[in-house]
Formats: sequence, structure tokens, C-alpha cells
Amino acid sequence: MRVFPWGFWLLCVASAPARGDSGSKARSCAEVRQLYGAKGFSLSGVPQAEISGEHLRICPQGYTCCTSEMEENFANKSRSEFEAMMKEAGRSVQATLTAQHRSFDSYFQDLLNKSEKALYDAFPSMYGELYTQNMKVFKDLYSELRRYYRSSNINLEEALNEFWTRLLERLFKLMNPQYHITDEYLDCMVKHAEQHKPFGEVPRDLKVKATRAFIAARSYAQGFLVGSDVVKKVSQVSLSHECTRAVMKLMYCPHCRGMSSVRPCNNYCLNVVKGCLANQADLNTEWKYLMDSLIVVADRIDGPYNVDTVIGTIHMRIAEAISNLQENKDSITAKVFQGCGNPKISTKGSSSEDKKRRGKVTLEPKSSAQALEMLVLDAKGNLTALKTYWITLPGSLCSKRVMASSVSDDKCWNGMTKGSYLPEVMGDGLANQINNPEVEVDITKPDMTIRQQIMQLKIMTNRLGNANIGNDVDFQDTSDDMSGSGSGDSCPDDVCGKRLSKSPSTRQPETHAIPKQSGHGVHGASSRSLPSASLLLLLWVAVIAPQHLWR
Repeated sequence: MRVFPWGFWLLCVASAPARGDSGSKARSCAEVRQLYGAKGFSLSGVPQAEISGEHLRICPQGYTCCTSEMEENFANKSRSEFEAMMKEAGRSVQATLTAQHRSFDSYFQDLLNKSEKALYDAFPSMYGELYTQNMKVFKDLYSELRRYYRSSNINLEEALNEFWTRLLERLFKLMNPQYHITDEYLDCMVKHAEQHKPFGEVPRDLKVKATRAFIAARSYAQGFLVGSDVVKKVSQVSLSHECTRAVMKLMYCPHCRGMSSVRPCNNYCLNVVKGCLANQADLNTEWKYLMDSLIVVADRIDGPYNVDTVIGTIHMRIAEAISNLQENKDSITAKVFQGCGNPKISTKGSSSEDKKRRGKVTLEPKSSAQALEMLVLDAKGNLTALKTYWITLPGSLCSKRVMASSVSDDKCWNGMTKGSYLPEVMGDGLANQINNPEVEVDITKPDMTIRQQIMQLKIMTNRLGNANIGNDVDFQDTSDDMSGSGSGDSCPDDVCGKRLSKSPSTRQPETHAIPKQSGHGVHGASSRSLPSASLLLLLWVAVIAPQHLWR
């Protein structure tokens, strides 16, 4: 019967080296104390040397420098730090997209302002009262163009048609001052005159070109803002309970084990971050479609739609239209009189507008093709670089923020101790996390915030697809447009060729889930690790030794 005490004593001695490299001597907790204080926590109650770790709920339960309170504080700190990493990475992308929007918006607004200023500077000398008595018509046109560009609910074609109608009414009156022309007569005049193209081909040509240019410019500018807003909202999604535990184990458990200088294994870090950002990675497909669509529309803006020339010559096209009307004034007037009858002679007398015209002024285009070309090239470079943002984010966070070790390092923190990390790295996205060894993820529960942002990406891509073929799109109530009715499936071939070339299954809505909130996910990682020597010995004491004693 005296065999048991001696055997038990030998087993206890055999298990002692499990503390670490220093053998049976407890290691100092100086490094952990320094880190803990630097994080803003009180050092009261912090061990001076290692203690037994049976109380730990997240970190491995070996000898440790962390109390239960320290473990909880480190878990909260790791959560806030990881969320801050996400926001910081997101701010970088937001800054890029916002800068691109600001550059294009400034260029486009400046182009429109210069065209308007050129009209105001030249028209008084060119047309005299034809302009001065109708300044509001021209001002209203440019105001409507700006309102449309800023995403107001305006039908651009109707706005242009209204401009030409109002201009024709006023110029017809001024060119026929000897007649008393009523509103009813003007209505008849417009119907008859438009059949004979009083302004020539300018209204039709300008409507086609300006509509395409404005639709493309408006959608292009809006696309940058939507992309930035998506990144902002997704970056603010909070970590789940399982992810908090996994990130704590990754970032602070090595400190608790007295391994402050040991960096996390790279693949271990990747599995933790991929599991925590599984929903975010599912943004990848629609995000790439948005980036591709912006690139295609950028080519349209600097190519076929020729935004620079169209917007920079609006004042010249209006002048051309007025000249056409003046040159055909007699024939247009005769046809109107024939269709509507002769108006009454005015009792105010008559005066010839031609006498009031000034000398001829040469109009010049207010465009800057080189500036637009540089803007588009810069934007395309940035958009191409951002295409893979969501699936490269885990690697970026691990290498630049968590400071994980190199891939070949076999003396890194693997979640349990210093050594190599054996599990394979999971793929990207929610579905690929079903067997993640570090984070238990419930793939059946979508994160609604991220799901809504995926829908916003689909909607914006669809609008860019319409803009690419010159179709007008409505930007009203963008934030509430969550129905997704056909929003991702009508993207034209030349915008989303890659999308349409794939099998239909690649375009089906993906399942997006939030991690399970049960609080037992992280234990799955440790349960897959090999048992320690001390545990095997204790198992021998508890099960095998008694059998020998009873024999």
C-alpha cells in the first residue's frame, strides 16, 4: 500500500517541467506586469511570478501570470483593439474613395461653372436684349443641370426640353416685337415651330450627348460615395463573443504564458481573423463588381461619352442654336403664322432686335481633356488595387497589425504553446469556416448589417450598368432601397462581362451569417490539440495506478 504515495510523488515531479523552459522554478511576471500597466490597468493583484492557471477560461490552463480579472481585461482590450484595427483599415479605403470622389466632383463642377461663366461673359455682347431679357432661362438651365448631378429627382431630358421651349417662346416674342403674342398663341407656335426645327439639330444632339454625359458622371461620383459608405458601416460591425475569445487567445494569451516575445503563428492568425471576418469576406464578389463597373464607366467618361467636351461646350451649343433660329427667323415665322394665324399688331410699336446686337464674339470651349485623362488614370489604378480588399484584409491585419510570424516559423505561438501550427488555413467567406479550428461560426445566421451593404453594392453596380448604356437611373431613397429586386442581375455585358461569363450559380445570393453567441466556440481549438505530458501522467494516476494497487 506504500507504493501509491511514492508513485504519486514521482508523477508530480515528472509533471513539473511543463511550466516552461526554466524547469521547476516559477518564472517572473515582470513583462506581463509592464504590459498590463501600459494598457492602463492597475497592477494591484497582478502576480510577481507564475501561478497555477486552473482559473483561466480562455488561455491554456498551465502556469500563468494572469488572474481571472486580468484575462477578462485582456479579452475586452483585445476586442476593442481588433475593432480599432478594422476601422483604421477601413478609414484608409474610405479616404481613397472619398479623395477620388472629391477630385472628380471638383473637376466636373468646375467644368460646368466655366461653361456658365463663358455664357454670361459672351452673350450680352453677342445677343443684346435677346440675352439680357432672358437671363433667368439660362440660369435655370445650369441650376437644373447641377441639381440633376447632385442626385436630385429630376428628369434630365424633360429639363432640357423645357429649356428649349422656354427659350423659343421668349426669342420668338423678341424677334417679333410688332405683334401682340398671347400665351395661347405661344402654345400653338411651339407645336408648329418644333416641327421645323427652329434651333436646327442642336437640341436633339445636345440632349443625347449631355444626357449620357451627366448620367455617367452622376453615377460615377455616386459610386465612390456608396463604396466609402459600405466600408464605413461594415468596419463598425462588432466582434462576436467567440471572436473576442479567439482574438484574446491570439494576442494576449502568450503574454499570460510568459511568452511575450513569441509572435503568433501566421496561419494561426489567419484562421482566427478569417473566422471573425467571415461575413465581411462575402462582400468580395459584389465589391469587385462595383470596382469593375466604376472602371468601365470611367472609360466611358473619358471616351465615348466625352464628358469633358460635352459639358465644356454647352454654352457654345446654345449659341449655335440661337444663331440657327435667327438665320431661319423669317421662314419659321411664316410657317407659324400659316398654322396659327396672324397675331394682332401690338400698340406698343416695334423695334428691330437686330439693331441691338453687338459685335461678334468668339466662343471657346471650356474643357481640359488632359486633366480628365489624369483623373481617370488615377482612379482606375486605385480601383484596381481595392478590388481584393475584403479577402486580403485578414492577411493585411495579421502581418501589419497583429505582427504575426513568418509562414516558415516553427517557434511561434500556436494558441497553446511555442511551436509550429499544424491546421490548414481556411478559405475565404462564411461557407469555408464550417471547420475553422479556432472560431466556431454559425453559417446559418446572416449578419443583417453586412447583408444590407451587399445589397447596396448590387444596387449601385446595377445603376452603373445602366449609366454605361446611357439609361437614366433614380437616386432617390438610396439608403432605403434594400429590396434588391433584380438589382444584381441586369448588369450589361460590357460592364460586368466577368459576372455574366460565369455560371448562374455564381450570381445567386450568398448566405451571410453572424458567429454563434453561445460562448463555447474557442474551446474547439484546444480540444483538437494533443494532450500534454502532465495530463497523461495524471490520467495514469487516476485510472491505471488504482488498478495495480487493487491487484
